[in-house]
Amino acid sequence: MNDLALLLTPEGRALLDEVRDTDPARELAVATRLRREHPAELVSAALGQARLRQRAAVKFGAEDAGRMFFTPNGVEQSTRASVAAYRARRLADSGVTSVADLCCGIGGDAIALARAGIRVLAVDRDPLTAAAARANAGALGLADLIEVREADVTQVDTAGYDAVFVDPARRGGRGRVFDPEAYSPPLSWAVSAARRAPHAALKVAPGIPHEAVPEEAEAEWISDGGDVKEAVLWFGTEPGAVRATLLPGPRTLLSRGLPDPGVRPPGRYLYEPDGAVIRAHLVAEVADRVGGGLLDATIAYVTADTLRPTPYATAYEITDHLPFNVKRLKALLREREVGTLTVKKRGSAVEPEELRRKVKPQGPHAATVFLTRVAGAPAMLIGHPA
Repeated sequence: MNDLALLLTPEGRALLDEVRDTDPARELAVATRLRREHPAELVSAALGQARLRQRAAVKFGAEDAGRMFFTPNGVEQSTRASVAAYRARRLADSGVTSVADLCCGIGGDAIALARAGIRVLAVDRDPLTAAAARANAGALGLADLIEVREADVTQVDTAGYDAVFVDPARRGGRGRVFDPEAYSPPLSWAVSAARRAPHAALKVAPGIPHEAVPEEAEAEWISDGGDVKEAVLWFGTEPGAVRATLLPGPRTLLSRGLPDPGVRPPGRYLYEPDGAVIRAHLVAEVADRVGGGLLDATIAYVTADTLRPTPYATAYEITDHLPFNVKRLKALLREREVGTLTVKKRGSAVEPEELRRKVKPQGPHAATVFLTRVAGAPAMLIGHPA
């Protein structure tokens, strides 16, 4: 708290501007110089905040991150700005004008909601986190739309708000928490809060079991740039709907309740579904789009004879299909003069780096090898992006 208070003073803000682009390798020299003119505590706080801002630029963009205030946990646990903006647009498009943001952290989601024109009550029980959220609302010119309250979210009255957004803490003293009832607050409490509001969005881990999704909720898995970021349980939208959304875009694939695709021999093309599609159990929808089937009943690789581009999967043209054999792979790669080898695996115990060490790729050409199973048997498929 004291560090943040120091940084919010005119001297602290000026010092933050001065150390903005400090190279971590030069921190000691910079700190030594600055301590001749500023209190040591303030210099340490400014340099620490500069490091956090540099890390946060990946999630928030350099411009916003350069003005915001962070805690180490806040950087780690904040939603990527593109994902928060997408969720905020969904709420705004539903007619939501006010949201109670429970477990607001350093305010990333509250910022996205306010920028969508939504009035926000942002609540967090940690004093430093709440203070950072308040500072961020002011730093980005959104203080008129964001009220920050330091409180236990379970004691907050959300009546009068169009929607609630809950982002429970999913990290404990031993790292990530996978049991939804071990979230803080538990998922069951978040669901009960959602049921009391006209609209709600609950941010959960993408690995949430499908059977843990309440019947009246819509479940959405979101990826950004190919990386799965989160799942969201929506209330007040389409009960029972399941979707995968890919950012940027957004592009959304909705479940049609298709049966699992059949297993078939490898065709000319292999399709690797986006991680959000896999998490949402929508591989059947991709297989239907490309006219394909599965290489193996337990693995999310789709194969087909024709190329049908889809945003929901990356297509590869397969040139070789071999039983798993490192010596044969090494000989083939040497013959093709492959020096750049991308290794992908599903259903294989072999680690990509281990395989690269063994085959020692050399040459001017590139290839992709898939370590997987075909109808239950270990196999290697070699090809390149289509």
